Amino acid sequence: MNIYKSEVYRNWKKSCEERRSTISAPVPETSEQKQKRINRARHDYQYFVSTYYPNLAKCKSAKFHIDAANYLLKNTNTRAVFKWARGHAKSTHLGVFIPMWLKIQQNRTINTVVVVSKSQDSAEKLLADLQEQLEYNDLYISDFGPQVKQGNWATGEFTTNDDCFFKSLGRGQSPRGLKKNGKRPDYIVIDDLDDDELVLNKDRVDKLTRWVKEALFGTMGAEGGRFVMVGNVIAKNSVLENIANIATVHVTQVNARDRNGKPSWPELWTEERIAEREQFMGFSAFQKEYMNNPIVEGSVFSEMHYEKIPPLNRFPFLCCYADPSPSNNKQAVNSMKAAWLMGVIDGKFYVIDGRVARATNAEFVDWFFDLNATVPQGVQVYNAVENNTLQNPFYEQVFIPLFRNHEKINRIVNIIPDTRKKPDKFSRIEGNLEPLNRQGRLILNANKKDDPHFVRLEEQFLLLTPRLSAPADGADCIEGGVWWLQQKTFQLDDGSMTLSGKKVNNKRI
Repeated sequence: MNIYKSEVYRNWKKSCEERRSTISAPVPETSEQKQKRINRARHDYQYFVSTYYPNLAKCKSAKFHIDAANYLLKNTNTRAVFKWARGHAKSTHLGVFIPMWLKIQQNRTINTVVVVSKSQDSAEKLLADLQEQLEYNDLYISDFGPQVKQGNWATGEFTTNDDCFFKSLGRGQSPRGLKKNGKRPDYIVIDDLDDDELVLNKDRVDKLTRWVKEALFGTMGAEGGRFVMVGNVIAKNSVLENIANIATVHVTQVNARDRNGKPSWPELWTEERIAEREQFMGFSAFQKEYMNNPIVEGSVFSEMHYEKIPPLNRFPFLCCYADPSPSNNKQAVNSMKAAWLMGVIDGKFYVIDGRVARATNAEFVDWFFDLNATVPQGVQVYNAVENNTLQNPFYEQVFIPLFRNHEKINRIVNIIPDTRKKPDKFSRIEGNLEPLNRQGRLILNANKKDDPHFVRLEEQFLLLTPRLSAPADGADCIEGGVWWLQQKTFQLDDGSMTLSGKKVNNKRI
């Protein structure tokens, strides 16, 4: 394509001029100062990014950005998949910053760069970001020389002054015979190849996987090179997952929250921003886009039933059942605390009010008093908290002291520990609650349908699978409450109740 005849290119060039970098070499500056900056930039990726791209990198690079750059600098022949959450600059770093960093190394190991995306247009846009920096980043040009090679500077492919060739490809396009000056591709970056439509068709995914492994990877020479794929996992049936599952592939996964529940890139993604995004999108969508955890809706619960709750004074008694999920980390990834106020009339189990969320131990204790405060005087409430073997130290050492301290400023709330030896979570929820729900006997409060805790509870039921890939703490807590209501209804005996064959006194702790 002749650049002087391309209207698209001229429009792009005009927009680049308008955004032109104002970062230039300090004046005055000695040659020693300039060389010192260049030397540091070649060895310090964080410094390179912050120095040459302050307009693009508006906050400090994360550790995983730096680790990826250093890995690719060191490993000139690698197959690597970077499964990074949306909004975590995977395209910017793997498609722009890192290639430009590798290009300035004294012993340059990239000569032919191919940028691949789901369409030719998408690939050209990605390549244009890199091309813009090479043409208009004044400081980069000042330190490493003019990059534009006249007559070889067009949309979709171009060659720099030092004969580094760049090419864009859409998925499925033929890359065979792709080389420049006798040099085959040595840096191929495949960016967001999957989309929501593609992953619904296994045959299409398998066909595209073969194209990546055969035609695209095969275009590299015998000496190999850096074969890089980036994206977030939007489905288990995806090209990204297929490539990542190859034994010889180096895989890095970065979720919005790390394994400790903390933001992986706190300089940009604060916990407040993450929580707001999760609340708006819902659990399932958030897990797919930001946690590399695509969840297929379960087949156990297809819908939940909502009805108006009878007046609470009609219930013979109520149960407030809670699962403490012992961690005191409010941002813990794998578990949530839960507490639900429930009652039973005429064989129907009503979920009246409740909470399921990541919370501190103190907040969890607050829930008991908040839920009890909604119950009219004269209505008996049995408060039970799960207390299995793993949770016993929590119950004795954490929960009870917090609870007693709370009672000093609130009305007394009686608590009974539930020491039942429980079957596994999925079997328990499926076996005890699915029949009730199918019969229309498990009822959620219609007045609470839009309450975030009820929305979260319904989502947990609908996403339930044997693999428990989504949290089920709210549903598990409901099972505990239903079991407790059944026990109290059928096994009430002289002010005490039978739990797992043992008599447990109903007394205040």
